[in-house]
Amino acid sequence: MKWHAARPFDAARTTSRTRFADQDTVKIPLCIEPAAGSAPTVEYRWDPDTEILSAQLQPRATGKGPSGSVELEGADGSWLILDIAAGRINGVEVAVWPEVQKRSSLTPPGQVEDASVSLPEQATKATVASMEVDVPLQAEADEAERVFHFRLSGARRARTLRFARDLLLEVDGSSHLVGLWMLNVPPFPAQP
Repeated sequence: MKWHAARPFDAARTTSRTRFADQDTVKIPLCIEPAAGSAPTVEYRWDPDTEILSAQLQPRATGKGPSGSVELEGADGSWLILDIAAGRINGVEVAVWPEVQKRSSLTPPGQVEDASVSLPEQATKATVASMEVDVPLQAEADEAERVFHFRLSGARRARTLRFARDLLLEVDGSSHLVGLWMLNVPPFPAQP
């Protein structure tokens, strides 16, 4: 996977699309460092017309590194989008929902590390980028739909990382992204 430099957001963006023959080998590498300070807060927003759920971190990351998105497309047409700014994940959007398996209860792993997560060093050469990746995307939620868990591949979770107060990432032993948790999600707005 490569990031491609592009002009500012108001101009056309370059997109890299990656397909994998073996969907269980999706590799989205992350750089993991100890957290510097408290975890950012998360502002959730539902769009009642489209059912898009977005989670934005406050404050947003500043500094050097690519800005753009990593768009994860499931085989069923679902889309999970990671918003990237200054090389760090600054938001998550569920643009098209995969089939969500309901669980009577769903809790994240008990051992969670606070961490600062960024894209690998080679990605920081670009300023604005977009990358699409086909993944085997699976989702599950508790009955109240306040906790969502997305699995991105068949790889086993080795560590769970808190990169924002209500957002967790799961990584394998090589620090590749394999899962995402959204916690304390507000209920979908009631229809009038």
